[in-house]
Formats: sequence, C-alpha cells, structure tokens
Amino acid sequence: MALRRTFRVTLALSLLLIAVGCVPQNNEPKAGNKVATSASLSPAASAGGTVTDVTTPQPRTATYNCADGGRMTIENLGTSLHVLGPDGASEDLQASPANQNSRYEQAHDAIVIDGREALVMKAGSTPVTCKR
Repeated sequence: MALRRTFRVTLALSLLLIAVGCVPQNNEPKAGNKVATSASLSPAASAGGTVTDVTTPQPRTATYNCADGGRMTIENLGTSLHVLGPDGASEDLQASPANQNSRYEQAHDAIVIDGREALVMKAGSTPVTCKR
C-alpha cells in the first residue's frame, strides 16, 4: 500500500517538475514568438516600395498629421505624454499600464503609439490615425 502511494506521488512530482521546466523564468519572448524586423520580410520591400523602420523609438517631441486633417504635437516623457492639439489645448496622458510605453490614457481619452503611427481615441468621437 505504501509502495503504491510512493509511486503515485513520485510520478506526480516528476510530471510537475517537467511542466515547471518548460515555463520560461524571465519575460523574454521565445525564439518563435519574436517579431521579424528584417526589411526583406516586409511586403513593401518585395514590391519595390519604401520601407519605414518602425523599430526606432519615438523621439521626445514629434508632430503627427492626422487623417481628419488635424495636426498635433506629442512630447514623450517616458511614463507620460504631453499632447498639444490643433486647437492649442494641451493634455497630459499617463502610461496605462504604467510599465510600458505605447498606450497612454487620461479619463476617457487614449493614444496608442505604434512605430510612426498614433491612434487617437477621444470620448464620443471616432478613433483617428495620425502619422509622423
């Protein structure tokens, strides 16, 4: 009886140790989950179009031209953004969640920065794409 219980516990613990060994212990993505940044993989490069390097970080101050004809200036302060709109109104948005640097929000307004594009979402309005 005790031998059977020992065998079952040993089997369960060995399976548990194998499962723990498969889980990464850091936040780095596995080799298969990394995003390819090679220009030869982009469709624009194979079509002979212009390739934009989206891996470069956003500059501290950048001006964006929006699809609705507006223009805004974003000052990136790291954990927050200072936004100067086309009407001269300024707004400060905090990183959300705080440990990243691409999504910012304040109350019901938000900005998502992805390479050279910013998606601007304001309460009660349709989201607008802006490019620098």
